[in-house]
Amino acid sequence: MVVRLPVVSVSGLRTELPPGDTIAGAAPGTIVSGSGVAVDGAGNLGAVVELDVAIAPNPSGLIIVGNKLANDGSALRTGQTALASGNQALENAESALASGNAAISVSATALASGNAALVDIAAVTAGAIQTFTASSVIQAGNPVGLDDLGKVQSIGLTATSNPLSFPSSAVVFESASSVYLSSVYDSSNNRVVISYQDAANSSYGTSVVGTVSGTSITFGTAVVFQSSAVYYIASTYDSTNNKVVIAYYGNSGYGTAIVGTVSGTSISFGSAVVFASSVINHPYVVYDSTNERVVIAYPDGGTSYYGTAIVGTVSGTSISFGTAVVFESATSADTYPTYDSTNNRVVIAYRDNPNSEYGTAIVGTVSGTSISFGTAVVFESASTSFISATYDSTNDRVVIAYQDIGNSSYGTAIVGTVSGTSISFGTPVVFASDTSTYLSAIYDSAANKVVIAYRDDGNSGYSNAIVGTVSGSSISFDTAVVFASADNYYIASTYDSTNNNVVISYRDGGNSDYGTAIVANSLLGTIPIPTINSQNNFIGISQSTVASGAAVSVRLPGSPDQNNTGLLAGSGYYVDPTTSGFTTTSTQPASWSGAVNWGVIGRAVNSTTLLLTDML
Repeated sequence: MVVRLPVVSVSGLRTELPPGDTIAGAAPGTIVSGSGVAVDGAGNLGAVVELDVAIAPNPSGLIIVGNKLANDGSALRTGQTALASGNQALENAESALASGNAAISVSATALASGNAALVDIAAVTAGAIQTFTASSVIQAGNPVGLDDLGKVQSIGLTATSNPLSFPSSAVVFESASSVYLSSVYDSSNNRVVISYQDAANSSYGTSVVGTVSGTSITFGTAVVFQSSAVYYIASTYDSTNNKVVIAYYGNSGYGTAIVGTVSGTSISFGSAVVFASSVINHPYVVYDSTNERVVIAYPDGGTSYYGTAIVGTVSGTSISFGTAVVFESATSADTYPTYDSTNNRVVIAYRDNPNSEYGTAIVGTVSGTSISFGTAVVFESASTSFISATYDSTNDRVVIAYQDIGNSSYGTAIVGTVSGTSISFGTPVVFASDTSTYLSAIYDSAANKVVIAYRDDGNSGYSNAIVGTVSGSSISFDTAVVFASADNYYIASTYDSTNNNVVISYRDGGNSDYGTAIVANSLLGTIPIPTINSQNNFIGISQSTVASGAAVSVRLPGSPDQNNTGLLAGSGYYVDPTTSGFTTTSTQPASWSGAVNWGVIGRAVNSTTLLLTDML
C-alpha cells in the first residue's frame, strides 16, 4: 500500500505535502475537528478526496484519524470523572442513610432509657428522708413546714373555722308564692340554680340562676321548665356533662326529668323525659360521678309506693333511663340518696312505713344503666320524717339528718360508714331539741363541716342552720343560728364550692311566701402555715402519723413519695392547704408570705408516686 502525505495548497496549486515539510499547528496524520467537519460527498467519508476543516486549539471531542471518527479522550475522561463523582455521591447518600438509621437507633435507646428512668424513679424506696420533732399532730402524707424552733407542723391540717353567720340580707328571687324548692350548684359556670313551683303562674315548674358575690346573691330571669303544674321537685348537677338535672312529679302525674344548661345568668332546657309512667311520691336525685350516671330514688305509686330507683344517662340536652329497680318492697317515703365518692356507692336513706316507719338506709352500686342493692339497715328504731343526707368526703362518712318522731320530733343526725354493699351507724345525736321539719343537709368541703338548715317549729317556725363536725362515727354541733325570723317552709340548701359559701333558699312566710335566698359566710377560717422568721414554708411530706412532740420522718425534695392515690402521671402538683394534701390546681392561701413564690412542689410519675422537686 502506497503511503500518501496530505494534500496541501501551495501558491494556489494543490500538491502532496513535500517530504520534510509540516503543517503548522498539527501533526501529520492527525486532523482535529473542534467546531464541526464540513464533508463533501454527502457524508460518505469513503468517497471523500478532500476535507475542508478548521483546526481548533485545545481540541476536545470527536476527531478524524485516517478518514475515521475517533475521540480524543478528554471528553471521555470528563465523563468518567462525572461518573466517579456520581458514584461517590451514592456512597455519601448510603453513608447518610446509615447515619440516619443509627440516629433512629440512638433515639430509640434514649426513649427506652427515659422510660426506664421513670420506672427507676417510681421504684426508689429510699431517698432524702430526715427526722424532725413534730410541733403539732401530723398525719402520714401531710405536707409539712418548719417553725422557728426547727420543728415541723402540718400545713392546713388544723385550719380554724369561722362561726356560722349570715352577714347580708336575704334576696327575693320570685315575687310570688314558691313551693317545693330545690337548689344545686353548677361548678362549671359558678352558679346556683334554684328550681320551684311558681304558684302564681299556674304552678308551673320554674328555675332561676343565682350568682354569689361575697355573702350576697343576685338572680337572672326565671325560666319555666314545665308548662303545667309540677310537684315534689329535686335537682342535681352532672359534673361530667355540665348539666343540671331536675326530677319532679308532674307532666300528667308521671315521674319526669329534664336537663338544663346554664349560660350566664339564665338556663335553657331540653325536652322532658318520663322515667315512671305512674303516680309517684317525692323523688330525690343524686349524681354518681364515677359511673357518670344520675340516680333518682322515689316511692312508685304503680307498685304500692315501693322504694324504687332508676339510673339516668345524660346526653346533650336529654336524658335516657334504664329499668327501674325496687330496693324496698314496702311502702316507703323520704327516699333521699347521697353519693359516697370514696366507695363509689349510692346510699339511700328512707322511711320504711310497714316497719313502724323506722329510719332505714341501703347501699346501691351502679353498673351501666342499672343499680343493685345490698341489705337494708335500720339507723333509727323509731318513726322518722323529713330525711336528708349528705356525704363528708374528708372523713369518708355519710351523714343523715332527720326528724326523730320517736324522740319528740327532735332534729337528729347520725353518721354512717359504708363497707362494700352495707352500711353501719354510730349513735344518733340531737342537734335541735324542738320539733324540726324541712331539713336540708349539705357538706362544706372547704371547712370540712356539715351544715343542716331546718324549720324550728318550737320557735314560731323560724329558719335555723347549724354546723356539725364529724369525728369517727359521731358528729358534734355548734349553736344553731336563725337566718330567717318568720314562719318558713320548703328549705333547700346547696354549697358554692368556688366562693366557699352555703346558699339556702326557702319560702318566706314573713313576705307573702315569696321565694327567697340567703348566703352564709365562709366557714373556712385561717389556714395555719408553718413560719420561720414570719415566712411561710414547705419542706416535704410526713411519712407517719404522730402526736405533737414525737419524732416524725419527712421526705424531702429530690426523692419520690409513694404514699398517694389518684395522681395523674406527668402532672405538676401544688400543696393544697385546704385539705393538707396536694392538688393540680394552685390554691395559694391569701395569707401566704413565703420567700419563695407559691408553685409546683412535685410531679407525678404514676398514680401513686409523686417526685418531690422543690420547696416553698
